Amino acid sequence: MKYTWPKFKLCRREGINLFWPAKYDVRKRRSVPGQHGASNVRYSEYWKLLRNKQVLKRMYLLTEKQFKKIVVKLSSRYAKNKWMAHDKAMLQFLERRLDVIMLRAWFANTIMQARQIVVHGHFQLNGKKHNVPSYYVKPGDVITLKKKLQTSSLYSLAPVSTGSTSMPSWLKVNKKTFEVEVVDLPDVEKISTPVDLLKVVEFYARA
Repeated sequence: MKYTWPKFKLCRREGINLFWPAKYDVRKRRSVPGQHGASNVRYSEYWKLLRNKQVLKRMYLLTEKQFKKIVVKLSSRYAKNKWMAHDKAMLQFLERRLDVIMLRAWFANTIMQARQIVVHGHFQLNGKKHNVPSYYVKPGDVITLKKKLQTSSLYSLAPVSTGSTSMPSWLKVNKKTFEVEVVDLPDVEKISTPVDLLKVVEFYARA
């Protein structure tokens, strides 16, 4: 089921700005949503595992079903086949989603906007129409903005800055042609997250 609550409420619940823009700055209101606020929080070991899982899931704006599939099925199997740590495989799958690629390539300011432009079919994948944000890109994939949209005010300044200081090394962006080439799989060692990825894996291992 799609999450439809106010995004700022999500940030308040987790105590961090999940989506980057200043309007989601939790310093505006530090209390936890709900009638009793933070007084109702229990800092048990399970609580810590749950919060790590929720923060990561909400950063990528995924449903529980989508997120669990990535953690329990896809990344687990991939990690075993590639002799890779489970937590790193999980992060790599999250970063390979097409909507996340649009965000990392600076064609959107938030994951919400990135998903919207993909769903609305603004981009072509390898020269063909594509509107599935959950598609996992692979090296060699080329994402291109449709020509009729290249003069749109939405993309006239693209790629736009999302607060990142540099373009990810696994992406090659051509500003003139509005083209993104995936040159490698995401280098998870260079990706910073506010959560303990191992705790996310442990959460589902305990379930």
